[in-house]
Amino acid sequence: MTDIKHRIKSETEKIFPELVQIRRDIHKHPELAYEEYRTAKIISEYLSGLGLEVQEGVAKTGVVAHLKGRKGECAKVVALRADIDALPMPEETSHNFRSTVEGKMHACGHDAHTACMLGVAKVLSAMKNDFGGTVKFLFQPSEEKLPGGAKPMLEEGVFENPKPNVVFGQHCIPQVPVGKLGFYAGPMMAASDELYFTIRGVGGHGSAPHRAKDPIVATVQLITALQTIVSRNMPPKEAVVVSICAINGGSATNIIPNEVKLMGTLRTMNEDLRKEAWQRLEEITHYTAKAMGVEAELEIRKGYPVLVNDKTATEFAMQCSREYLGEENTIVPEPIMGAEDFAYFLQACKGTFWQLGVGNEAKGIVHNIHSTQFDIDENALAVGTGFTSYLTYKYLTESNL
Repeated sequence: MTDIKHRIKSETEKIFPELVQIRRDIHKHPELAYEEYRTAKIISEYLSGLGLEVQEGVAKTGVVAHLKGRKGECAKVVALRADIDALPMPEETSHNFRSTVEGKMHACGHDAHTACMLGVAKVLSAMKNDFGGTVKFLFQPSEEKLPGGAKPMLEEGVFENPKPNVVFGQHCIPQVPVGKLGFYAGPMMAASDELYFTIRGVGGHGSAPHRAKDPIVATVQLITALQTIVSRNMPPKEAVVVSICAINGGSATNIIPNEVKLMGTLRTMNEDLRKEAWQRLEEITHYTAKAMGVEAELEIRKGYPVLVNDKTATEFAMQCSREYLGEENTIVPEPIMGAEDFAYFLQACKGTFWQLGVGNEAKGIVHNIHSTQFDIDENALAVGTGFTSYLTYKYLTESNL
């Protein structure tokens, strides 16, 4: 595989300027969930130009393509996924390729994921006479917005005809330096649920609170009580987060409002504790409101499940990373409480999801994903493209996984 590694690095180096151009073009024209028509057109035209079998309009704006190796008979199928949507937020970088669409930004690296995957398609297309089997490319819409695009793609049969043996994916992480990849076997990313509270009281004059039923005071008590879910109901070694991230209520200094609304998030790494947390959220909301003489409603919008990487697939990917990038550039990071609907693909097929290092402190590339100043060291495009190409090639030619 040494010759293959050098060949893949050479092919990746040749197309690196093209990958940068693709990434910057997509970055300049961000599209939100299920609006990714321009992005999907770029993807489908690029893949069609490589001679791949392309299917458009999957889960509305997704693209699926197949690359078939020509060497011998091989039934193995590798699925590779890249998400393509942007976020509803402004960009505050100084790049000449910054977002041209007000209030929209690729602040989570999906532009880079897309460029890398197109690069993998080009690298492997140049080598298709040297391997057998099939590479299934999944360009997924709406990772950033519930219910996500992965589940609808699965419901439309993307894991059929042919069915993959393994699925791989990656995500930009600024906390990991460029040139490094992070792998973790087991639960790596959290389940996420959206929380919507409505606290209803009886409004009145701020000088006469005894004639009102104050939803603001009740809200303060509720927020404090909700924190006991983690501190008093969950095992200390388990990762659980309850955060209230928005409070809306009131209009003046002397008016007690009728209603207060809250929004928040629940993150868990254990599906059983997730269900227990749902129950405690309902109980605390109901009984705190009753104690304060108001009414409260809670809507829990179930989000993505825990992302669990298959152990054998992760170990195989780590070994490939050691071969391709070196031991020092193959790390085991801490799990994170962010969520990813790639988890649905991993429920349907064994595989693994790794962290692609994009950070570079010397260049000031330190801002986290979902920041208005998020950026990547574009050398990561070569790392993500080359490694994924090597991993896929090796799986199809050598692996017994």
